[in-house]
This record gives sequence, C-alpha cells and structure tokens, in this order.
Amino acid sequence: MVNLTINSIPVTVPEGTTILDAAASVDIEIPSLCYLKELNEISACRVCCVEVEGEGKLVPSCNNVVREGMVIRTNSPRALEARRVNMELILSQHDNKCATCIRSGTCQLQKIANDMGILGVSYPTDLARGKKADWTTTFPLYRDVNKCIKCMRCIQVCDKVQSLSVWDISGSGARTTIDVSGNRVIKQADCSLCGQCITHCPTGALRERDDTQKAYAALGDPDRVTIVQIAPAVRAAWGEAFGMPTGKATVGQLVSVLRKLGADYVFDTTFSADLTIMEEGTELLQRLQAGDLDNQPMFTSCCPGWVRFLKSQFPEMTGRLSTAKSPQQMFGAVGKTWLAHNLGVDADKIYSISIMPCIAKKAERELPSMDSAGHGSDVDLVITTRELARMARAEHLDVENIAESAFDSPLGDGTGAGVIFGATGGVMEAALRSAYFLTTGENPSPDAFREVRDDGTISPLPWREATFELAGRTVRCAVASGLGNARQLLHSLQRREVHYEFVEIMACPGGCAGGGGQPVDGTDREKAADRGKVLFRLDQNAPLRFSHENPAVQALYREYLDEPCSHRAEELLHCDHFAWQMDAAR
Repeated sequence: MVNLTINSIPVTVPEGTTILDAAASVDIEIPSLCYLKELNEISACRVCCVEVEGEGKLVPSCNNVVREGMVIRTNSPRALEARRVNMELILSQHDNKCATCIRSGTCQLQKIANDMGILGVSYPTDLARGKKADWTTTFPLYRDVNKCIKCMRCIQVCDKVQSLSVWDISGSGARTTIDVSGNRVIKQADCSLCGQCITHCPTGALRERDDTQKAYAALGDPDRVTIVQIAPAVRAAWGEAFGMPTGKATVGQLVSVLRKLGADYVFDTTFSADLTIMEEGTELLQRLQAGDLDNQPMFTSCCPGWVRFLKSQFPEMTGRLSTAKSPQQMFGAVGKTWLAHNLGVDADKIYSISIMPCIAKKAERELPSMDSAGHGSDVDLVITTRELARMARAEHLDVENIAESAFDSPLGDGTGAGVIFGATGGVMEAALRSAYFLTTGENPSPDAFREVRDDGTISPLPWREATFELAGRTVRCAVASGLGNARQLLHSLQRREVHYEFVEIMACPGGCAGGGGQPVDGTDREKAADRGKVLFRLDQNAPLRFSHENPAVQALYREYLDEPCSHRAEELLHCDHFAWQMDAAR
C-alpha cells in the first residue's frame, strides 16, 4: 500500500494505482476526456493534469502512478489554469453548436466546459471545411470531423477490443485528426458496424445514420400499416436514455410509447428469437447427424456485425454460418406473410420498423435475400434504441410514469429463451434447451446450460466453452463476444487447437446488451453486464422458458410453415450468405 495526500486528504491505495484512481477513491473527481481504463491511457487531452509537490511540470493523472509520500493538488490555481487553457484549445477546433448535436446533454466535453464555467474561447476557431469534412450520408455509421477531439478512443476500441483497425491518426501537428485507416473511405474499410466506436466516443463525432424522419413519415402516413418490433436487449436499456436505472423502464411502457408515436401494431422480436431457435436448433441437429460438424463447427448467424466480420476477415469460413436469418429478418418475413393474412391487411401496405440495439441491423435489412416475403424489403426501417429515445423525447412523453401496454397478437408472445438472445451466451443456451427437447422429446432443466453464460468469472480463454450431452452425442460449445475475442477463437479453430460443434459469437462485448445502438449516458461505465443480468432475470421469471413452447410459434408452424426447416421455412426464414460480398453491403 502507498500513502499520499491529495488536496490535504490522507489517502492509502495499492501500489500501482494511478493518481486519477487514487483521487476517485476519496471522492475527488479529476476531469478527463481521452481516458479509458486499460484501453486508452495516453494522456492526449491533458485535461486531467494535476500539480505534484516537487515536480516542475504538471502531471497527467491518468497514466502516472502514485508514490509514497506524494503531495498532490488537483485544484491549485496552476492546475486549474492549465486545464482551462487545454479545454479552450480543444474547443477552438470543435464545432460548438451544441443545440443541434446528438450528444447534447450526454457529451463529456460539454459537461467539463460547463463545469469549468467556460463562456467563451480565447483562441481562433479552426474547423475543417470542404473535402476534409465530407462523409457519406448513406452508410449506417456517420462521422463529423469537426466534433472529433482527437482523443484516440475510437482507434483503441477498434484495435484492442474489435481487432479491425478501422480508425487511425491522419495528418500531423495542428492538422492531426482521426480518419479511416489506410487512406480509405469508410465503405472500403470492412467496418463491421458494431458501433463500439460510437458508444466510446466522448462527443458527437461519431453516431448512427439518423433515420428518425423516415420513421415519423411512416408512422404518420394513413395509407401505411406500421408494425414495430422491439428487440430483446432494448427492454433492458431504453430507460437509461431518460436517466432511469438499468432495467427500471419496462417493455410494457415502451409499447405505450410506440403507440403514442403512432404505431399501428407493436410486437416483440422475442417471438422471432424463439422462431430462430427452432430453425437454428433443427439445422444444428441436421448438421450433426449428417457429419457436417465433425471437423468444423456451425456458427450462429443472428448478429449481422459478426457476419460482416467473418465475411471480410475469414471469408473461407462463410459456409460454417447457420443459414437461419436473424430474429429481425425472420420477423419481417413473417410480418408480411402470415401476420398480414391474420390481420386481414394488404402486405404491400405494411411498413415494418425495427427497434434495435445495433447499427449493423441498418445494413442487414438492405442485403440480398432479405426480401423473401415478396413485398419489398422484409424490414423497411431500422432505428436504434438511441433514435427511439430521441423520438420519445421530442413528443415530450412522461416516460417514467407512462402506463404499460401489452404487445399485440399473435406475434407478441415470447419466452424467456427468446429474451436472453440479448445477452452473450443467451442464443447458445436457448438453442440447447430446445435442441435437447427435439432429440429426446423431454424438456431439460431450464438452467441446465447456463454454463455458457458470462457470469463474470475469469476464463482461461478469451471465450467460454462447455460440453453437453444431446441424446448420447457429445456437443462441444463455445461462446465469444467482442470481435477481438472472435478472431482469436477463429485462429484457434483454423490451427485445430480446439474443436467445437456449435459456436455463438456476438460482435459487441456482452452481446446485444452492449450493442452500438444502446443509450450513452455521458459516463464511461460499461453497462452490458448489468443489462444482461436484467435479461436473465426476466427469463428466470418468465412463465415459458423454452422456445418450442411458444404458442405463437407453434401456431405459425401449424398454420403456415409445417415444421422447422421445411421447404417453405427455408424459403422464408433462411438466407444465402454467399449471395453478397462486403462490397455489395456498403
């Protein structure tokens, strides 16, 4: 342990603790912009500098560790003046039109400037113009160079967590900025659209393509029948955008919000998550029986960010993906066929909107074979959890006190198995529950496969693995979240260091709960684990916990599809991953 003094307060912390963390341990907040613990500790912004007795220069607190007897002042006139100068220099190269910024209210730069009482900038404004500020308006990921503060967070997250290196430093000196690496444009960068750069950006420099105006137009068109689906992970996080604790806002309240926004029907993507389990679980058993998994596994295919990653980084393994569409796309296909018939609605008038925790879903809906219902795109529009929150806020809805509403029928029914799709390991667990039933005719314990969950324990590998028995057959499983971990797993599979029959991969750390379209609250606390716990708790309390027991799914097969992986199911609910290349998805 090390003893020191911060602002006249005695502090004792473990050796190796940074000054920033030591101050936080006694509730002294030192502002910082670029810092991300164990990820970005480069002191680029210099906002966290403090005065250390005996040191000639100010010391950045984020990457300097404490020493015995240190005397530190975080709020000395010298430290405060330097902090103010550094902030004004950053603001001189920043578009300070906060009223029209997507991150106004959750921007860390804005908060620090407000906290410091900065009412003007003493330095000339220097913003990028012309080609330097150009960015495509069609790609689901949008960047505003004039809101970038060069903190390097996007570079570090993309490199160290997602292993894609989409971003890099461009230029030098005062012209230094962040841009797409390798002198490429974003559409050439094999971006997975995971959106982790967005959720880790402290300002509004990165965001999703805004599709709220298209949503308003559809919801307000009397000639359209708008059907809206809500992804499982959204229910755990959407209230955070209104300052509510994780999981407090219910999905029933969200249904009410969507009705007030003008939705004709509101359904639960948990229904089609259950449907995905039936198709994917059946496909797994068919591949097992055919010997197709003797040498290589079947990969889950419900995460479009992961699919993009595999097709760009390991295209030779594309055939190992399950052909089952994602729950979003299955819902869209069923919505414009069986649902339209049940509602007595002309399928050509249906406008299908998805509320997703993900920006890769925006690209997924445009892919070839995602129009199998024969009435245009199966899903017409995707908006993120953040976009939905902006729409609700624009309507001045009292979200915290709004009464709950039930989902519409028949696609409003979902099971606990479908709900846990939103957490890492959930797809695997749900699939194994129903695969066990399909092979034995009996239900296992609902918690028999929870070993694949990320329970916070340290794993010797960058992924979790487990082995189960299905009808006398040993099935080895692996679960990875985060594309850097996925890359290591795929390399190990290629080198035949490991072997599995079934592998679940989610692009975002923590799964969809930590998706790139989820709310950002202006802090750096990772919330995927907390959101995942909400989803697993909902599963624990659900009246039905097996996808094959979903009555709506049973009715769909009985009335329309016949059985999982039938000819009609293959046409409607499965896709050809070889029908497009990354170039076609840009």
